[in-house]
Amino acid sequence: MRRGIGAPFGRSSLDAQGFTDKIMGGMSDHKKIQRALLSVTDKSGLVEFARVLAEFGVELVSTGGTAKALRDAGLTVKDISELTGFPEMLDGRVKTLHPVVHGGLLHRREDPAHVAAVTEHGIGPIDMVVVNLYAFEKTAAKPGVGLEELIENIDIGGPSMLRSGAKNFEDVAVVTDVTDYPALTEELKANHGALSKNTRWGLARKVFATTAAYDAAIASELERRVAAENELPSTLRIIAPREASLRYGENPHQRAAVYTDGTGLGIANAEKLQGKELSYNNLVDLDACWALANEFDSTAVAIIKHTNPCGVGLGATVEEAYKRALEADPLSAFGGVIGINRPVDEPAAVEMAKLFVEAIVAPEFTPEALAVLSAKKNLRVLRIKAKPAGVMLKQISGGYLAQDEDHIKIAAADLKVMTARKPTDEEVKSLLFAWTVCKHVKSNAIVYARAQNGFGQSVGIGAGQMSRVDAAKFGAMKAVLPLAGTVAASDAFFPFPDGLEAIASAGATAVIQPGGSVNDAKVVEAADKLGIAMVATGVRHFRHG
Repeated sequence: MRRGIGAPFGRSSLDAQGFTDKIMGGMSDHKKIQRALLSVTDKSGLVEFARVLAEFGVELVSTGGTAKALRDAGLTVKDISELTGFPEMLDGRVKTLHPVVHGGLLHRREDPAHVAAVTEHGIGPIDMVVVNLYAFEKTAAKPGVGLEELIENIDIGGPSMLRSGAKNFEDVAVVTDVTDYPALTEELKANHGALSKNTRWGLARKVFATTAAYDAAIASELERRVAAENELPSTLRIIAPREASLRYGENPHQRAAVYTDGTGLGIANAEKLQGKELSYNNLVDLDACWALANEFDSTAVAIIKHTNPCGVGLGATVEEAYKRALEADPLSAFGGVIGINRPVDEPAAVEMAKLFVEAIVAPEFTPEALAVLSAKKNLRVLRIKAKPAGVMLKQISGGYLAQDEDHIKIAAADLKVMTARKPTDEEVKSLLFAWTVCKHVKSNAIVYARAQNGFGQSVGIGAGQMSRVDAAKFGAMKAVLPLAGTVAASDAFFPFPDGLEAIASAGATAVIQPGGSVNDAKVVEAADKLGIAMVATGVRHFRHG
């Protein structure tokens, strides 16, 4: 969704309007664009926008690949070196850092001293800058990217031109967002190649927000690379553009918006292929179900309701995995969201379309699957690119909490058998599946699971209980599939044998838990009496919110 060029944010509307009126009080209303400097990384829409400028007689000045793209489209372009009288050098590092460029941007047209100075040195005005920056955040998000590549993607000339033009917004229009091209095109056509003072002011504000976010991203990434292994950033920088205003938050009386980190990855940047506007709660649930489905190497489907899984299944196909996930708790699945870690094909889409769900997220959908899902006009369908594990933030009154994402995975070799009876190979597979699901359930959490034809399936999930015993009982109560012969996972140790006894009473034959309680010996003794196999992971998976 395009953000408005001139929309105030961060002040009351009255204060913002008063400030704007004061800033713009002495500015002439419309100013014609006569010369524009274009130098962009993202070339989408560039040629079309440049053609509009050319139609109004605007002289186009450009650099490198941008100039080539414009010439290839048949437009007349002057190289930056022709304007400055100085060649591009140092592999393009120095091309726009020149007094002719910044003098052309920064001189005030209504100041006689400024006009005299640029005239003396043969500097002509530049009335528009069209610049977007090297994609630093996307480069930083690439797995294994080296420091040298990272440094080369730090833009110097671009931010300098943006800031110069934005500082002199009385005379210069500065365009840094390709989504603003259509609105600017309309205004240029309506005003014979001129832009209003309100538009120039809105563009300038966007520039300073853009460069601030850009610098913050660079500082944070470089700091992360030199920080000690056990150290989080010394300064927390949270600068993210507002992607969209939401109808409301968790409840209708709460305002809400979604902001993005600029990487193009994760739920906030997912592409909506169809359906109604996404709500705050949709996005929270989608983030939870995608995170859970993405935990597995095999084909996985997670159905989430109020951030807790109500059904998780693995399978040879998406259809098979979905059927297992739905079978675990079809009642709770109604009105939930679905996360899939594989492309969705037609057979899977046919099955999903039978259930009322709010949203589906997956890395891809076949054309046939989209054709099936399109019959449900309100269903939100999102295509996502995975985001690597990073730092999680939570706001508290007066500040923020930060922690690494819980990315620990446990393999069979990591398990320590605590009981006289060892789990069977089939039980181990089920235990590891249950443990992975349990990681994504609000604490206190107990997950019952089983393996069906070698593929994991949740059976009962006890989420968010104040007592581990209650979680065990609630998970058993939620089960619609047989509990006899299942296994169970506990996100934290058993402080007393009663939780384990509740699990055994439900019918589970093996348990996975962190271990480490002062009462481990008593819990193991109870397990041995009950004939239960129990393994310890040495890792806890609390999830408080």
